[in-house]
This record gives sequence, C-alpha cells and structure tokens, in this order.
Amino acid sequence: MGDAEWSPMRTPGHYISRIARAFARIGDIRLRELGFATAQLPVLTALKDGGRLSQTELARWAKVEQPSMAQLLARMERDGIIRREPDPRDRRSSLIALTDEARAKLPAGRAILEAGNREAMQGLSDAEVATLISLLQRVLANAEEMERRAAP
Repeated sequence: MGDAEWSPMRTPGHYISRIARAFARIGDIRLRELGFATAQLPVLTALKDGGRLSQTELARWAKVEQPSMAQLLARMERDGIIRREPDPRDRRSSLIALTDEARAKLPAGRAILEAGNREAMQGLSDAEVATLISLLQRVLANAEEMERRAAP
C-alpha cells in the first residue's frame, strides 16, 4: 500500500488509541468525585489488597519511567491517597501503601469503571464482548512482544 492509499481510519490502532483516550477522559470525569484519576489505576490496583511496594516496583508494574511514577506518587500523597512507610529492609527507601480512606473508596471506583465498560459495550452480545476481549488480548500480546524486541 503506497502512502497515497494509507488511511489511519482503516487501521485498528487508530480506534484502539481513540477508545483508550475516551475511556481515560470519561474515567477521569467519573472518578473525580472520589478523588481518583485513571492515571492512578495501576497504583490503586497494585496496592488494593493492602500491599506495600517501592516506587521502583510500582513503576515496573505500571510500565512507566521512574520520574513519571515519582510525580504521580507525589500528587497521590498530597491528595491523601497513598502514604509512605519506612522500608524495614532498606532505611534509605520507603514503601508505598494506600491510605485507609482510599481503600474504602475502591469499591465505588470499581463500580464506576464497571458501569463505564458496560455502557461502552451497549449493543454487543455477551459472545461479541468475549470475542472482542479475546482479540484485544492477542493484539496486546503482539504489541508487548514488539515492545520487548524494540527495547535496548
């Protein structure tokens, strides 16, 4: 296909990107009442069961660079979502944990996100949703393999 024939509107990546951005915008609006944001979801998920992780472990979990995680955690600490505790294994380091208040709001946040997913899947049968998930899992696996191969 030559450059003149290329159309982003005919590529799955175009729609995957637009859908991801729309989910993030909608999630931010709907989660705001709880004091959460979609950018915080990896941290909230990693720590939801009362776990404690280092900033490095959270950055790895979220697949973001350390400076980005440091900024995110600083905002979350300022907003009372996380707290830092001394790491008993390394006095120079701290472990990150959710505050009790944040953990208490997690079920409401989960309900908001689940409702958004249901709304976005309106008009699709359960079988179509299952097929979509299966296809997206395969695309994600391909993308992660591409990312792994491209890493220095």
